[in-house]
Amino acid sequence: MIEDGWLISTNPATGEEAGRVPVADEKAVLAAVERAREAALWWQGLGFAGRRTRILRWRSLIVQRIEELAELTHRESGKPVTDGLIEATAAVEHLDWAARNAKRVLGPRRVRTRLLVAEHSGHLEYQPYGVVGVIGPWNYPIVTPVGPISGALAAGNAIVFKPSEYTPVVGQWLADSFAEVVPEHPVLQVVHGLGDVGGALCRSGVAKISFTGSTATAKKVMAACAENLVPVVLEAGGKDALIVDADADVEAAAEAAVWGAMTNAGQTCIGIERVYAVEPVYDRFVDAVVAKAGKLRTGEEIGPITMPKQLDIIRDHIEDALAKGGRAVLGGAEAVQAPYVSPTVLVDVPEDSSEIREETFGPTLTITKVRDADEAVTKANDTPYGLGGAVFGKKNAIRIARRLRSGMVAVNGTLTFVGMGNLPFGGVGESGFGRIHGDDGLREFARAKAITVRRGPSLLPAMTFERTPAQVKQIVKALRLLYGRKP
Repeated sequence: MIEDGWLISTNPATGEEAGRVPVADEKAVLAAVERAREAALWWQGLGFAGRRTRILRWRSLIVQRIEELAELTHRESGKPVTDGLIEATAAVEHLDWAARNAKRVLGPRRVRTRLLVAEHSGHLEYQPYGVVGVIGPWNYPIVTPVGPISGALAAGNAIVFKPSEYTPVVGQWLADSFAEVVPEHPVLQVVHGLGDVGGALCRSGVAKISFTGSTATAKKVMAACAENLVPVVLEAGGKDALIVDADADVEAAAEAAVWGAMTNAGQTCIGIERVYAVEPVYDRFVDAVVAKAGKLRTGEEIGPITMPKQLDIIRDHIEDALAKGGRAVLGGAEAVQAPYVSPTVLVDVPEDSSEIREETFGPTLTITKVRDADEAVTKANDTPYGLGGAVFGKKNAIRIARRLRSGMVAVNGTLTFVGMGNLPFGGVGESGFGRIHGDDGLREFARAKAITVRRGPSLLPAMTFERTPAQVKQIVKALRLLYGRKP
């Protein structure tokens, strides 16, 4: 709710106010970006070592106050405090990795020369963009924005961060805590508001945008950025699948499936929404999932649904699945009791139902029986999304994982790739493109710069009008000696 220029954040479970922040207009966004340009020059001047020291100080400050941050996340999003602690832990991992590895990944290096310019040495370095805009989501208001923020900061950029209007207070906490360890310049600023503020940030003159949110909003962000050819990193929706092969540890697979589907009340872009279990283990797997999910309690392990309109989507998906012949072996349409949704497990759901085709974003899970892993892969890949996924099995699990059309896959686990700061994170198809985390994530926030340096006279001058016919013949002769043989 916006009131007298203030964005008021409330707990979705209780309606109590969690905090309030000032709303930015277009003028305020432009001013923040202008301040960031000056801050970026100072931040870049610190070099990799100076930035590393300050990012690691921020990391340590978050660790010291992790309970405070988790409690704030609980008050604002309704998620359990323990979930907030684990989320903050993952954010700390990404900050630590980016700070420690930026110089290795982005620092200047020599590269091997090639035939046509043998008299020159090659050099490669990565230069920061300057100012990066980060638009964050509400479902994971700590770790998700910290992913691109950590990479962009380590690469030498200043940041203007627009948190979700549902979790602005957590976003403000991140910026304020960073300012405590970097008080000299506004290297990390935050602007608050609704979608129009995000649009203003896209058009503000930032050099790059990193966005996390729904696929529909990602398309709007990309269209706004296209007006000025601003490059984007987009992490959008998902409809992730788990494959359970015949030699899987069924109990472990069920435990992971329940976690992957129900954590954060299912409000997870990389959450498991579909399971394809091969026939020999299907019945045991369903029984184990129902037993484990049935123990979860709303208001305890299962928090509230943050966006009220999502309750209608979850209910519609469940009802559509049941109307088309699916069965609820746990929960059902009656599981939707605002602001909560009880764990719901559905079987025999046809492939054309919205529960299979569309992102549900709630604590629901469909389990489908398949003949073998080949059929499971075919069905898992039958989606426009391609964010994450999981495979449980022994002999063929990694081979199956490689066949999934997705940016990440966990083998004998779910969502585990989030906790590894050295692995890239991102999707394909309608799940977006570009990467955060890992080497690839660092390179997203820096421009590659190639430099050649003459180191001596040209023995075989190629790039000059003063070359002679004899020299060109020598170049062709050398070319045939080096590359003329069949491999």
